[in-house]
Order: sequence, then structure tokens, then C-alpha cells
Amino acid sequence: MSSHADRLAALREQLKSDRLDGFVVPLTDEHMSEYVGSYAQRLAWLTGFDGSAGAAVVLPEEAAMFVDGRYTLQVRDQVDPDHWSYQLVPQTSIAEWLSKHAPAGGRIGYDPWLHTHDWVKKASAALAEKGAELVAVTRNPIDAVWSDRPEPSRAKLVVHGDRYAGKSSAAKRQEMAEWLAEQKADGAVLAALDSIAWTFNVRGQDVSRTPVALAFAIVNSDGTADLFVAGEKVGDDVRQHLGNGVRLHERSAFEGHLRGLSGKTIAVDPERSVAAIQAALEQAGARVLAKRDPAVLPKAIKNETEIAGHKAAQARDGAALVRFLHWITVEAPKGGIDELKAVAKLQEFREASGVLKDLSFDTISGAGPNGAVIHYRATEETNRPLEMNLLYLVDSGGQYADGTTDVTRTLAIGTPTQEMRDRFTRVLQGHIDLSTAVFPTGTRGSQLDSFARRPLWEAGLDYAHGTGHGVGSFLAVHEGPQRISFVGSSQSGGDEPLQAGMILSNEPGYYKAGAYGIRVENLVLVVPTQVDGAEKDVLTFETLTFAPIDRSLIVAEMLSPRQRAWLDAYHAQVWDLIGPQLDGEVKSWLEEQCRPI
Repeated sequence: MSSHADRLAALREQLKSDRLDGFVVPLTDEHMSEYVGSYAQRLAWLTGFDGSAGAAVVLPEEAAMFVDGRYTLQVRDQVDPDHWSYQLVPQTSIAEWLSKHAPAGGRIGYDPWLHTHDWVKKASAALAEKGAELVAVTRNPIDAVWSDRPEPSRAKLVVHGDRYAGKSSAAKRQEMAEWLAEQKADGAVLAALDSIAWTFNVRGQDVSRTPVALAFAIVNSDGTADLFVAGEKVGDDVRQHLGNGVRLHERSAFEGHLRGLSGKTIAVDPERSVAAIQAALEQAGARVLAKRDPAVLPKAIKNETEIAGHKAAQARDGAALVRFLHWITVEAPKGGIDELKAVAKLQEFREASGVLKDLSFDTISGAGPNGAVIHYRATEETNRPLEMNLLYLVDSGGQYADGTTDVTRTLAIGTPTQEMRDRFTRVLQGHIDLSTAVFPTGTRGSQLDSFARRPLWEAGLDYAHGTGHGVGSFLAVHEGPQRISFVGSSQSGGDEPLQAGMILSNEPGYYKAGAYGIRVENLVLVVPTQVDGAEKDVLTFETLTFAPIDRSLIVAEMLSPRQRAWLDAYHAQVWDLIGPQLDGEVKSWLEEQCRPI
């Protein structure tokens, strides 16, 4: 089916056949994943939108796309306004929109394997006000019209050894068993792919940019587990690694297994498990205990082995990034470099290490106005040259067996304007103020978010995304539960208390639509610190990412003495860590970039 308009028309015909008056299309998969395998990219297939957060609703006469502030520009570039209206969340929601637009008495379909139980309750209540109903489908109508839909990946699972994980799968499961005993529960469902990968110390290749395998699991109160994964994906090495404490089943057997848990008390994460899981348990007569996935918090709090591995990955990744930044500064002014060439060159520098497993996300390579698209991805249609006197924003990362990286730098190609330098310096001030924050234990990310925004706020400016997200250990580049984000942000998790061992991004930005974008991003580790006279335990951040910050964009006079001291000390660290990995012109260039401001 060639055009997205044709696909929308075909879906509407299928809905008629299915006696439905509408259908809700989320971005996610059966695991509530942010990034999904090609087989599950129904939203992109239908609409053309390929951002990492969004949803759509299709009715007989109208259709709506729902995105947050990160995607207000991207959705207009990718989704046809002749067929779709654009809805901004959290200002509105699918439930609210349906309550106003669904036909009275209508039947609105949803796939119970793609939505949470709480979402179903809210949407059902909103539709009930119109006398309409939410209807669970047994077959997704998009799958019925998507004739060349890819098959799920058949890639093998890979053992993630203790030398990277720092703790055995058996030890992790035993800790979960102790937690289950406290909850008086017989087992816990693990549906999130990164939780399964972390718990069993395995990795996969089923989702682009995230090293996970398609699977479900139940961890039992005796420390054993049932793992549901396609048998063809499990080699002898993985069977031996998992041992006798893990019973293997086909992934397709998961729902049937749930229906056999009559009389059991099963913990299910309401955020990370789909409605179909709870429905199957309830129909079986099991008691559902709404509790957070027991892997989520321990996965977020990195152990000493994971922290050491991350630092090794950052040092390696930083050298690749510095080689790229030097290349840009030399080649871009000559002409002939565009966004896609830059993406390919940066990946080439990372691959030169010989140990890169994958990128951690599709590189954001935005020249001039494309840099103002927060989650921009260059295509042949949008590709821009890196011309003189514009800003270039590059946000990228690598997946290595010992760690996951994520870093953004903004460069001036040629001579930046005074406005660009002012805005950049304000973003940098916010970045520094968050980097140097000292806070008592129990502090939440939402309480720290304004540290990064204040310099922009003072000029009547802001940015429409959270300031920081958690990062996994050779896992998801966006990992919960911690976030640094304003209350009500589309990125949930700002209420999670920060704890020592958590890794987060620090990435304030500024975006002038149609002109340029600015972001400065490093990863930081939450660490304990000492404060004279402190009456509570105190935490701060240790910076983990090392690459120079473009001097030509900094208005030094705007920096306070404290901010200037941080910047000079940071550049000294960059030189000490990255300099010895370089030679020749690149090393001389880095030395110049790292001299005191």
C-alpha cells in the first residue's frame, strides 16, 4: 500500500468489517516499550510518524495524532494535515478527545495487548459519558491490512556475563523472592523487556538500538522463574547460563500460563504491563497485586561493576566523539558536509573502537532549523548541509557491553550571532547549576529540574522536554524510574527520589523554531557527598561524559566565578581522560579546546 492516505482508508474499511466505529493506535508493543521492533511499528506504518512517543485515534470521518511538546514540529513534517489533526499532550488526552469526538453509542476498538489496565479504565469511563463503549479486539485491525508486516526478530539471546552485570541472575531472583515474601505474593510478572534482560543477565537483538529480546517472565516466590521466549532464540550457552532455576516456555504460551494461576497472588506492574495480562489473571481467579516491577529500582541503582564499566565505555566513547568534533570543525567550513554524512562519520569513529554493539538511539544530527526539532532524525528529504554561520546540534550515543552512552554537543559552524551565544550560555549555565547541585537524600528529580531552567527563565525562555532521564547498563538509553523533569512533564518519573548509583542525563536546551536548536548533555552519576554541619545525608552528581564544549558559543562574562571554575575543571578532566587516547592534530585541537576559559 503506497501512501499513508491509502493505509488510513484501508483501516477504515477494516473497522467497518469489524463493526467498529473507531480504533486507538498506540506507539508501543506488548511490553509497553518506548522503542519497538519493526513488527510492532503500527503507528509509523499508518501515519508516517516515527518519534518515540505518540498515539493516534481513527474515527470514520476524522483522525487525530497525539504527541507531546518534543514532537510538535516533527509531527507536522511527517503526518499529513489533510487527514490528521494534531493534539498536544498533556493538554489533552486520548480519553478526553474521545469523549468529545466519538459517535454517541459508538464502539471504539483497542488492542488489549497494547494498553495498560489503567488506560482502559479511563478511556472506558470517558466513552461511557457519550453512551459509547471501548471494545477489546482479538485481532488488531491494522495487522489485517498491513500485508507486508515484518515478522518478529528471530535473533538469538546472548549471555551478559557477571563481569559486566556485577551480580548473578540467581542472586537477583533471590532478592525478588524475598520481596515477594514481604508482599505475601506467589509471583511477579515481568513484561518490560529491559527488566527481563537485567533479571536474567541476557541481552538480545530484537529491538533496534536497545539490546533486548522479546520475552515475558514470571519470577516465583522460591526464586525460580518461568521465561517465555521463542525456543529458536535460545542456544545451549543461554540454557546453561540460565540453569535449572529457570523453566523455559514458548513466548506464545504466556497467556495460557497466566490462565492457569488460579488462586495465586501475582504482582503486576500497572505501568509496565498491558491490560491483557491483568485480564487473563482475573479470568483465572488469581489475585492481582498492583506493584511496581521488582527489577525496576535495583536495575536503576548501578552496582560497582556496572559503574566501572560505564566509565570505561564513556572514556572510549568520548575519544570517538572528540575525533568527530575535530573532523566537523575542519571539514564543515570547506562545504560538502551534510547531516547524513555527519551521522555516518560519527558512527565510523565509534565503530573504530572494535567493540561498539549498536548505537543507543538514532543519531540526532540537526543543522540550523532542523536542530530546533527536539527529536529530529535526518532523512534524504530533510537532509541539510552544514553551512557557515549556523548552529549544528548532534545528540548521539553508543551501546557497548560495559555501558550505554548518550551525549549532546552544539557547535557553531562559522560565526555565531550574539543571540545564539546568549542562548547557548544560558543553557550551559543551567547545565552547570544542575551538575553542581547538592541535595539531601529523598530529593526528587522534579525538585531539581528548575536548577537547569532558571537562566533561561530569567530571559523569558524555556524548553519543552524534561531535563534528565535514567540510562541503563548496556540496556535502554531511556530508563526509569528516575527522571529530572517538571511536574506534569510528558516524561513521568519526576517524583522518584534520587539514590546513589543512579545514572541520569543532564540536558537543558533552547529551540528557536525555524532557526536553530541548542542542547548540552552529559550523563551524571548520583553520589554521596560531605557537607560540613549537614543534618541529613547529602547527594550530588559526578559527571561521567567527557567531551569539549564549544568555546566560541560561550559568553564568558555571563558565567559566575563558580560556573567558570566548573567549566575549567571539566575541560581539565576532558584533557586528562581523552587526551592520552589521541595523537597528532586531533590531540593538539583538544588541548586548545580545553584551556581555561
